[in-house]
Order: sequence, then C-alpha cells, then structure tokens
Amino acid sequence: MLLKDKVAVITGGAGLNGLGFATARMMAAQGARIAILDLARAEPAGAAARLGAGHIGVVADVTDKASCEAAAAEVLRAFGRIDILFNNAGITQPRKTLDITDGDYDAVLDVSLRGTLHMSQAVVPAMREQNAGAIVCTSSVSAQRGGGILGGPHYSAAKAGVLGLARAMAREFGIDGIRINCVTPGLIATDINKGLIPDDRMQGILDQIPLNRIGEPDDVAGCVVFLASDLAKYLTGVTLDVNGGMLIH
Repeated sequence: MLLKDKVAVITGGAGLNGLGFATARMMAAQGARIAILDLARAEPAGAAARLGAGHIGVVADVTDKASCEAAAAEVLRAFGRIDILFNNAGITQPRKTLDITDGDYDAVLDVSLRGTLHMSQAVVPAMREQNAGAIVCTSSVSAQRGGGILGGPHYSAAKAGVLGLARAMAREFGIDGIRINCVTPGLIATDINKGLIPDDRMQGILDQIPLNRIGEPDDVAGCVVFLASDLAKYLTGVTLDVNGGMLIH
C-alpha cells in the first residue's frame, strides 16, 4: 500500500461528493489514517466514520489560525504524527469583476488562500520534527487560464495565490524533507457545480476537452495520493494538471 501507516489531514473533506472525501477514501484504502477537517455543520466525524474504524473527524475553520492550530494538536494527540496535509478547503462564487464586493473577495480569498497558509503553518512544525512530510494544495485551471467555468475573477486570483504560496513554501521547506505540490483540477462533477451548467452550455464545454468528459472526484484523488506518496518523493513545487486536456500548455 502506498500510504501504509501514514497520517493524513484533509481540509474541507466532509462533503461526500467532494474532492476531499474522495481523496480521504482513496488514502484510507492505501493504508493511511485519516483526519477529516471541516466546519461543524458539515459533520466531519460522520464523514470519517464512513471510512471505517481508525479515522477521525475534527471541527475546524481554516480561516481561523487558532482553529487550525487546535485541529493539528488534536490530530497529533490522536495519532502522534502528521505525514500528509491536503489543503482542499475552498469556496467559489459566480461573479463578474465589477460585481465583486469586498465581502465576496474576503470570503473566497480567506478560505482558499488564507486557509492554505493557516493549515500549512499548523502542520509544518510536526513535519519538521519528523524531517518528512507532504503537502498537496488545491488550485484550479482557472488560475492558469484566467477564469474557469463558474468561479469569478476573485476565485481565479485566490487559486493563483495558492500556486505562488505553494511554490514559495516548497523552496523554503525542502531542506526539512517537506514536499509541497499543487493539483489544478478542471471541471469536476461535485456538489459545488451540480445543476448549474445548462445542457447546451455543457456540450460546448465538452467540445473543448480532448477527453470529452467532465472529471470525477476520483480523478483528482488519484493524483493527490500520488503526490503524497513516495512515488513522488523527488517532486516538490510542481503543478499537476487534472483537466482532461482543457488546458494544454
């Protein structure tokens, strides 16, 4: 198994049809013990229970640094170590540039970008002590192509910020044995976009994807598992596109 005896923390992981839970399920199947972090209303303990015995759910708000630190401490109490962090938590909004309010900007940037920083800060000390760790951050094709399908320009900015932050952290913490990489999903079938794209528009989108289908959560999860495993032990600072060919560059 690729992740035998590893401990993985996954933010925003309680949504059963989301990238976080798909990754949690796949990592558990590869031998990892999972800590699913999410807001109280998402019921992370219930999601963890669906993975089977030996996994935990922790209530945490990634926009709050103290909450992230408390969550990391709880994982360390439960498992004694943290080997993997999947910075998955994020939100999107369908806004045009002139319609973005300060509140919109703060909401999207806080979860995706500030949350990535806060949770990374919370786990790096434990990884440094072990002289080993893998962090995978979720960016988006929208950061690369200047807009996605549903998210506004502030979403693209947040996800572009994640790319820059991850690359900078990869340079800083490589000496400590910590690898930090990103995935950039294209359009993936999750609850975030369910029912929001009309059939006629969907056909136009599919015409621009060489693999001619929308991605599935497991398509992203497999790439995250790869980056978190020793198969990728000489990779840090990379961006792994998971978009079916929507963007080839």
